[in-house]
Amino acid sequence: MGETVKSETHRIRGFSKIKIFLLAITCAFISKTLSGSYMNSMLTQIERQFNIPTSLVGFINGSFEIGNLFLIIFVSYFGTKLHRPIMIGVGCVVMGLGCFLQSLPHFLMDRYEYESTVLGNLSSNSFLCAENGTQIFRPTEDPSECVREVKSLMWVYVLVGNVIRGIGETPIMPLGISYIEDFAKSENSPLYIGFVETGAIIGPLFGLLLASFCTNVYVDIGSVNTDDLTITPTDTRWVGAWWFGLLICAGVNVLTAVPFFFLPKTPAKEGAKDDANISKNDKEDKQKEEVKKENDRITKDFLPFMKILFCNPIYMLFILVSVIQFNAFVNMMFFMPKYLEQQYGKSTSDAVFLIGIYNLPPICFGYIVGGLIMKKFKITVKKAAHIAFWLSLIDYLLYFLCFLMACDHSAVAGLTTSYKGMQPDSHAGNAILADCNVDCNCPTKTWDPVCGSNGLSYMSACLAGCETFVGTGLKMVFQNCSCIQTSGNASAVLGLCGKGPECSMMLQYFLILSSISSFIYSLSAIPGYMVLLRCIKPEQKSLGVGLHTFSTRVFAGIPAPIYFGALMDSTCLHWPTFKCGESGACRIYDSTTFRYLYLGLPITLRGLSFFPALLILIILRKYDLPGDNASSGTVPVEATIAGKENECQEMDQISKVLNNDEFKTKL
Repeated sequence: MGETVKSETHRIRGFSKIKIFLLAITCAFISKTLSGSYMNSMLTQIERQFNIPTSLVGFINGSFEIGNLFLIIFVSYFGTKLHRPIMIGVGCVVMGLGCFLQSLPHFLMDRYEYESTVLGNLSSNSFLCAENGTQIFRPTEDPSECVREVKSLMWVYVLVGNVIRGIGETPIMPLGISYIEDFAKSENSPLYIGFVETGAIIGPLFGLLLASFCTNVYVDIGSVNTDDLTITPTDTRWVGAWWFGLLICAGVNVLTAVPFFFLPKTPAKEGAKDDANISKNDKEDKQKEEVKKENDRITKDFLPFMKILFCNPIYMLFILVSVIQFNAFVNMMFFMPKYLEQQYGKSTSDAVFLIGIYNLPPICFGYIVGGLIMKKFKITVKKAAHIAFWLSLIDYLLYFLCFLMACDHSAVAGLTTSYKGMQPDSHAGNAILADCNVDCNCPTKTWDPVCGSNGLSYMSACLAGCETFVGTGLKMVFQNCSCIQTSGNASAVLGLCGKGPECSMMLQYFLILSSISSFIYSLSAIPGYMVLLRCIKPEQKSLGVGLHTFSTRVFAGIPAPIYFGALMDSTCLHWPTFKCGESGACRIYDSTTFRYLYLGLPITLRGLSFFPALLILIILRKYDLPGDNASSGTVPVEATIAGKENECQEMDQISKVLNNDEFKTKL
């Protein structure tokens, strides 16, 4: 009786270790995606803080992937030979250090100064229309006055910190997934991975909520009087407290590292029965012997395993599909806040909040449902591939409706419309001045917009022809504006004019469609990911997942934000010019061209990805997969591609090592 209780207790302990790891790795996914989504949401704030173009911001964002590339392949393969939980814990600590480094520029720089015709000129009224007046904010060529502009190079701290954060994130994904695959029941693996992927969605939800809060707080809160500000969070010159959230992310990443230092390297297989007659010392000796044998095979098996993976047609086609689709989704997600700002006139705070509320819960629900379906109905590899393909196709077709949910561009006199508010002007620089303000001697490069009582926006109160003002701060009202044609008082207030109720309705339709699309796509994610895991041998899974991640980072994660950011820059209508003549961050875009690029490029890329995906279905159909008609769980596909591997072995003698008895026994 006592031996039975002891055996049962030991089994429960061994069984619970994989559950503890599942909880820990889920928290790690939450922390890493928390900091990742927060950083992605702060791209526009960083762009404005350092006055850099969108293409450079895309490079900073892609630097995370560069850090990942330093270690991803070797960590994925050699990491399985080492203590995986400890390596994951160290990675979390490194991510925390990277987040802290990214926040340093705020403490090393002077206070943020935004371009304004009003600040510093209230007493002289030089920001208003006055004949023979003195032009303000004129660029200077005096080198002594431009010394302080070196502060713009502080973005390098953000770049290096992002690289370090990418290095720290490297072991979490491949080692965490392979650990679950190795020590969980095969029928439970899809459900567990679904829980982990759910954590990868909960993290961004918290990250976006944190970003929404921080972007609504002025960057220099506590050191400036916010009552004196002449901008609001909806203004494209506004910079939120981006540094504050990074400090929170740093602390969370370090805390999530703690449990991994107390988890075993090789827990008991979930559901496996322990032999009560084997002593503890015998088990330890056997474990050490297995570890030594594995270490001896590290250098010997790496190249053969890489050869086998490259000769696996399903695996290579899956990587191709992932690279193409990841190019599309990187662009869609990273620049979605900017799209909502420019297309629907929302602030960054509102944009990231709406993304978190409308997109992430459906994705989370879709991951869970997808994992439950795989477990409940014991979906085979063929069926999983078909589910992933057809659900992705439905989501793709729905996305075309987004083109219909558009708003009119912001009516800015001299940029998007004439001063009469009628004819759109594609040549912005030629129409900034008009008869009503040509004698005002106004600065034409400064962005300090006002909204006229006629519903038309102007680049500044001076360009609106305003001669007087009342009030201070955000309550300033400009009067006697010669360019504002209205039957009543020709006045203006700070900020761009609103988009109107019709645009708000279009935004609601866009968000609802985006929510439905997110659920459908996430529903297909788990079946698709199981195709990747089941098409390679068990001992190659960690390396296979790492190579898959490596490929998506190199060919999508790094270049996509850069080239997409450059395309966004090409739609800019107004670049501000500062006192030393350098350009700042873009203030307003051509919203129509922006929309076509933002929606059209991902649609094109995703459309191309269906061709290799169709080839995967054709290849799977040609093989008689064992277990496809069985009632027991998902069966690995690796046996069906043995012929392809044998062809590779004949091409390279190094693969003959795979034919020894030891390897065959493990298979």
